[in-house]
Amino acid sequence: QLQASGGGSVQAGGSLRLSCAASGGFFDNHAMGWFRQAPGKAREFVAVITWNGGMTYAVDSVKGRFTISRDNTKNTVALQMNSLKPEDTAVYYCAAARGPYYQTRPDSFVSWGQGTLVTVSS
Repeated sequence: QLQASGGGSVQAGGSLRLSCAASGGFFDNHAMGWFRQAPGKAREFVAVITWNGGMTYAVDSVKGRFTISRDNTKNTVALQMNSLKPEDTAVYYCAAARGPYYQTRPDSFVSWGQGTLVTVSS
């Protein structure tokens, strides 16, 4: 199971840190990712980190602003979001990939958290 937390409301330019706690085995050998879904839009890939944290990748729209990290001793993955923009408003989901390596497609992720809402006002 994955449990996401840390969402909230901030003004543009602000920061939030999302966290996702994993239990039940879906962590150590799995890449972890964050997705988001804005109202009326499809779920969108945001960032991924490989099983050992050796590689990360983020979508162009958040590069330089968002950072994904993981702590395998605590079974957690985080998304540090800086310089937030109104277009970042969405429900954010953490997810565990099918395998240990780089994934971006939603159908490559087999376990999903419940989502946490991020609202950025202008």
